[in-house]
Amino acid sequence: MDSLRQIFFQECEEQLAELESGLLEIEGGGEDPEIVNAVFRAVHSIKGGAGAFALDELVRFAHVFETVLDEVRKGRLDPAGAVVEVLLRSADVLADLVRVARDGGSVDAERIRTGTEELASLSGTPVATGDLAEEDSVEDLGFTPVAVAFPTFDDIAAELPTEPEPTVFEYTVTFKPHASLYASANEPAVLLRELGRLGEMTVSCDTSSVPALSEIDPEGSYLAWMIELKTTQSEDDVRAVFEFVDGDCDLTITANNGAAPPVEDADFEALLRSIREAPVDVAAAADEPAIAEAVIADVSVTAPEFPVAVPDFAAKPDSAKSESKPDKAEKGDKSASGEAAQQTIRVDLDRVDRLMNLVGELVINQAMLSQRLGEAGLARSAEFATGLDEFEQLTRDIQEGVMAIRAQPVKSVFQRMPRLVREVAAATHKKVRLVTEGEGTEVDKTVIERLADPLTHMIRNAIDHGLEKPEDRIAAGKREEGLVKLSASHRSGRIVIDIADDGAGINRPRVRAIAEEKGLIPANAQLTDDEVDNLIFLPGFSTASTISDISGRGVGMDVVKRSIQALGGRVSITSRPGHGSTFTLSLPLTLAVLYGMVVTVADQTLVVPLTSIIETLKPKPGDIHGFGGEARVIALRNNFIPLVDVGRELGYRNHSTDPGAGVALLVESDGGAQSALLVDGIQGQRQVVIKSLEANYGRVPGIAAATILGDGRVALIVDVDAVVAGSRNGGNPESVLALAG
Repeated sequence: MDSLRQIFFQECEEQLAELESGLLEIEGGGEDPEIVNAVFRAVHSIKGGAGAFALDELVRFAHVFETVLDEVRKGRLDPAGAVVEVLLRSADVLADLVRVARDGGSVDAERIRTGTEELASLSGTPVATGDLAEEDSVEDLGFTPVAVAFPTFDDIAAELPTEPEPTVFEYTVTFKPHASLYASANEPAVLLRELGRLGEMTVSCDTSSVPALSEIDPEGSYLAWMIELKTTQSEDDVRAVFEFVDGDCDLTITANNGAAPPVEDADFEALLRSIREAPVDVAAAADEPAIAEAVIADVSVTAPEFPVAVPDFAAKPDSAKSESKPDKAEKGDKSASGEAAQQTIRVDLDRVDRLMNLVGELVINQAMLSQRLGEAGLARSAEFATGLDEFEQLTRDIQEGVMAIRAQPVKSVFQRMPRLVREVAAATHKKVRLVTEGEGTEVDKTVIERLADPLTHMIRNAIDHGLEKPEDRIAAGKREEGLVKLSASHRSGRIVIDIADDGAGINRPRVRAIAEEKGLIPANAQLTDDEVDNLIFLPGFSTASTISDISGRGVGMDVVKRSIQALGGRVSITSRPGHGSTFTLSLPLTLAVLYGMVVTVADQTLVVPLTSIIETLKPKPGDIHGFGGEARVIALRNNFIPLVDVGRELGYRNHSTDPGAGVALLVESDGGAQSALLVDGIQGQRQVVIKSLEANYGRVPGIAAATILGDGRVALIVDVDAVVAGSRNGGNPESVLALAG
């Protein structure tokens, strides 16, 4: 039962996501009846599964919720205005009840009672008060006991009609495979064995078409079979055996003693299959006794979404197909040709992670093999070169395939935000509308899982600090309702997420004053607007004047920044006073591999992520200028860019190297600022597998991770933002100690 419960709660997560997205579409003016049907099915499925596990509180609330949605579905209740707000709040309560049923704990009873009463008022049905109180007596109900004589089992059996003998039908089947049947890995013997399970069978093989041995085509088809079959099954059941080879054989089926059996003589299992394959409206079925009996007999018709009670009729190939909503074709979810719905399976993420690690080792070994063959002079051979190229391409295809398995749309994170927006808006007494774009943008699952907390804090920050009070917005000539926009897109091999609001923007004088008051910056510091904006990322910075459940404790955007940097990403701000702010997160698509520039620094091999590099250049002596002590800048297109000696920053040497003897990598670091990393030389570009240095060794400032090169050596992956920040702070002595062990 534990595994079944786990499946049920996984299904619940999907149903709750569909429920919330459907209600948000309705709130936005969506009038497609299928949206309401999908919302109803989600609640109905949760209720049905919860009943199987005796989750009574969840079942009761879902039942009241379902009743209201049924009124909406039948057109008796308009899902607009206050109605959809009640439905959204009810979806939150339902999600909490599911969470408590899975993880334990409790939900505020007052919340459940209020939600139930709101729903009941919409549907016009009284709220069930539960079982009778202990003091209630049978007499109070006006009930008089009556003696009843029940018939015995033998009496009932005597009254039952005698089951008629099944009709036996005889068929003659001729079956001649084409060569394509064998080419598609089908086997006639298997088909004949399946046919034999339908009844008594006599088979004869026709070998008249077999040519002389010298003329036989090894891939040809020369045999045919004639089968005499006696069975109680219909002709459709006989033909279903050959369904998967339709078009790859010559097949004739002749009934020797009349037509196929009528429905009443066919087995009840076939009847259930026909009911299951047709779309059944359970509500309408109550008016049709014959259909209702079939619905009651076969639980899978009433609750096909929940696998616990669904019988498995694996004998017929059609029953193995995944079920899909019949009206999805109208919405474009299926092709015009009626192509079957895409099938999916659930796989434990640990298995995918192990597979990804193995693929990473394969990439490393492929690089080692290529390098060693090159060193041995064998790679220049045309035969070896072709083989190596094919091996490299195959390895890359496997790697991209596994990465595609791990990739998931950010929709799973975005769908959590509407509820958060409603809660924060209610707490701050603001009217807020959330708009999402790019929900289908895919990124590695590991990145998605670690995005939830930063996005949650930034959405709360946008509503609490970014948006004005309704009266202030009206006074400023804005709409009373504030707008928060959450969007995702792919850009330059990374995922970019924007959190924008149309609020008042960052109050730079106030931000600077708070930073000075808290001692975060000196009073005479000369800062640009961008640098002032970035002060909000300093630890302990907060513009909240009072402590609340939302903000004001000094733990805020600095945590967001560290979380994003831990993912190998950057966060930047664009703000216009009076018009709003936009926070931009730039993240790698995966934490498993990256494309990097392999460089040499003080006889050490390092990797710089390509996504950080804008261009490479050879510094000229006349372009290098001193700037306060040992700091240097490089003149580039009428701008002066800070020059950072990577070898000195990481502690590989104690003195600065000659810029004219090295290569400068122009990089974009935190906040969009540019710097030039000075390295000794460039070895080339390559895809590398990321290995966690912190998990296997320890945290090293200035180093993001490590990788294994083709020659088996370990190369460190540079944390560009940390190296640049260290140079601004007068060096990074921690790196020296860390790299020295």
